[in-house]
Amino acid sequence: MSTLKIAIQKSGRLNEDSLQLLKDCGISVNNGRDQLKVTVPNFPMEIMYLRNSDIPQYLEDGVVDIAIVGENLLIEKDKKVEIVEQLGFSKCKVSLAVPKEVKSDELSYFEGKKIATSYPNTLNAFLKKNNINSEIHVISGSVEIAPNIGLADGICDIVSSGSTLFKNGLRETQVILRSEAVLAKSLTLSEEKQALLDKLLFRIKAVLRSKNTKYILMNVPNDKINEVTNILPVLKSPTVLPLAEEGWSSLHSVIEENQFWEVIDELKSAGAEGILIVPIDKIVL
Repeated sequence: MSTLKIAIQKSGRLNEDSLQLLKDCGISVNNGRDQLKVTVPNFPMEIMYLRNSDIPQYLEDGVVDIAIVGENLLIEKDKKVEIVEQLGFSKCKVSLAVPKEVKSDELSYFEGKKIATSYPNTLNAFLKKNNINSEIHVISGSVEIAPNIGLADGICDIVSSGSTLFKNGLRETQVILRSEAVLAKSLTLSEEKQALLDKLLFRIKAVLRSKNTKYILMNVPNDKINEVTNILPVLKSPTVLPLAEEGWSSLHSVIEENQFWEVIDELKSAGAEGILIVPIDKIVL
């Protein structure tokens, strides 16, 4: 029987969210703190805890079948792999930043300047596309310090909250790309392993659908059911159940949380009362 080998960052920002996603999919996960490879007891899967920068190469070579990895890293490493699902967490930007005393936000500021980065391929492609000639200094870590020690005039690095830039006297001026965690697969996947991946994807999609979706319940006068139904953006027709009080029904549906706040005033105006919003664990279509 085949086993699906998945690579996950051993430590860092992606590790916890990746493991939580697998747990939400019903997969029993050991922490792997002292192990590089762990067998999952309730799904044909092996988890390999790897250094983040190594994952794209392992994936291209088929050493692992799938991986949860930052899209920005796949773009930088430019390996022959396929992204199969956007996962919606660990969102970040790869951005250009300059010392805060620099007044210009224009990309032209970097013409003839030195830029320190851990993403030379991504940066080089961006500069070429925009006809900017800069000198790129590749640094493996602590990129933010480069302008302060006179190594560079600006940097290109990952930006999440921007607090690290602020602490080092820098500010963001240009966003090169936006990234999030993705599930990627090797191009050498066998049919048997693809079938296992399809099962995993089914679970992942059920979990992702539920993240920003809520179950909504409300009491509605019977003569207002059609009006309220037309207001709600729902998956399908809502469920309508009669209440003990004559002339009223309980209307149940599924709604995205941000859509609820857009329509709540309309729902109340249409006669809806006792509106409840309940979290959803999974949505299976």
